[in-house]
Amino acid sequence: MLTPGNLTRRLLASIEKVIVGKPEAVSLAVIALLADGHLLVEDVPGVAKTMLARSLALSIGASFRRIQCTPDLLPSDITGLSIFNQKTSQFEFSPGPVMANIVLADEINRAPPRTQSALLEAMGERQVTVDGVTHALSRPFFVVATQNPIEYEGTFPLPEAQLDRFLMRMTIGYPSAEAESEMLLRLQLSHPVEQVEQVVTREELLAAQQQVRQVFVHVKVRDYIVRLVQATRDHPDVALGASPRGSLALLRCAQAMAACDHLSFVLPDHPKALLEPVLAHRLILTPEARLAGRAPRGVLGQIASRVEAPVGESYAVG
Repeated sequence: MLTPGNLTRRLLASIEKVIVGKPEAVSLAVIALLADGHLLVEDVPGVAKTMLARSLALSIGASFRRIQCTPDLLPSDITGLSIFNQKTSQFEFSPGPVMANIVLADEINRAPPRTQSALLEAMGERQVTVDGVTHALSRPFFVVATQNPIEYEGTFPLPEAQLDRFLMRMTIGYPSAEAESEMLLRLQLSHPVEQVEQVVTREELLAAQQQVRQVFVHVKVRDYIVRLVQATRDHPDVALGASPRGSLALLRCAQAMAACDHLSFVLPDHPKALLEPVLAHRLILTPEARLAGRAPRGVLGQIASRVEAPVGESYAVG
């Protein structure tokens, strides 16, 4: 059986043929996939957000669909709709793009709220309901949504309920000069994504996701995660802290990171390292903090330094 650590190594090697010089961003995407969550990528255009999702789908041999979000996009454009078949005199379900293994919702904040909410059931319940009939989504199911943090004209900010559905939010960022030069070399004759081949099967990925759930979490590490999340609710700059769903997300991602590191147990360093990508988008700062130019990243940095991590324990035993 392929271990999560070996599966991660294969996926990283495959995706990094396309995404040059961004190992941390690629690793976070793989962690979110192994933790069986969804990913929000917030970054400027042209930094390979789409290529990250596409190369990930090719690497696991999964079905991939892209939804280009626009202000006139309807919920049925995502979930699908029932069409009357005149030959059979019956309505037949025509599945929408959400019925895929990996779904890219490009510029999700350009879709109207009603359409954005159509993704909530799919992301949370792994099913869609059309005309009163529920259709289960196939596994794995991984939504990668993107949005541009610079342009706000003609956009609809994601509500807190939908932001909370994303396991992680991350950025990719501009590449270094050396990485950009290497990228130009690779793109000179053809796009590297055309050479991406399947390196793991969907069955191996599903088995790895189950193994991640079995990674041991010591009671003191679990308590540390809870104290980190509760600290977001008590911070003076925070109007709304992370919910219990944030605690669970931090736990799942820490388990996935430990499994990627070939460990059978979670270390305190794992949730601490994942604090920003897992919790930053779940915090709402007070108006005074926003006016003062503070950001969730700074708040979480303070929390990470103030909340004492457990030390001197053997985290591999109960």
